[in-house]
Amino acid sequence: MPRTTSRRFLRPAALIGAAVLAASVTACGSSGTPSAATPTSASASASAGAAAGVLTVRDPWVKAADKGMTAAFGTLVNDGDADVTITKAATEVSPMELHEMTMKDGKMVMRAKESGIVVKARSSTTLEPGGDHLMLMDLAEPVKAGDELSFTLTFADGRTQTFTAVAKPFTGAQESYAPGHGDSPMPEMSMSPAS
Repeated sequence: MPRTTSRRFLRPAALIGAAVLAASVTACGSSGTPSAATPTSASASASAGAAAGVLTVRDPWVKAADKGMTAAFGTLVNDGDADVTITKAATEVSPMELHEMTMKDGKMVMRAKESGIVVKARSSTTLEPGGDHLMLMDLAEPVKAGDELSFTLTFADGRTQTFTAVAKPFTGAQESYAPGHGDSPMPEMSMSPAS
């Protein structure tokens, strides 16, 4: 009889445990299939979503750099019914600006995005090299590949949200700054990090 009693409780316990595990894995994953251009570390996926956050931040990453400037990237998903505007970003290792790439005198240049980064309702916005991004302006310490940096976004309505991004090395096209945004071109950049 004791053996039948313990089996009766083991089966529901096993089913509940499996359901909790499945829910945990689903909550931490991102939708879509990762590609070679997308960073796929466990820590990036685990830190990407914020269930109670204003946005979901998918596949966040930051360019590894020893000094000077670097940038953070990822996909911002707005599942809400209203547009969301990011007005500020912050991290402990550097002052930050919201940046965009734009044409000036026939060249692509980087400049501060004064109006903020808007993520339309029920859509997403990708932060990427050659487009909108979160710029770290003057690193207080090196950002090495594998480092995890915490970022806080501030929205137009005063709400804030924190996410973590993993540093990745990458190389690619030259980008330069509009007057007043740095003394030299951005180190080589490409559309995707090295794994």
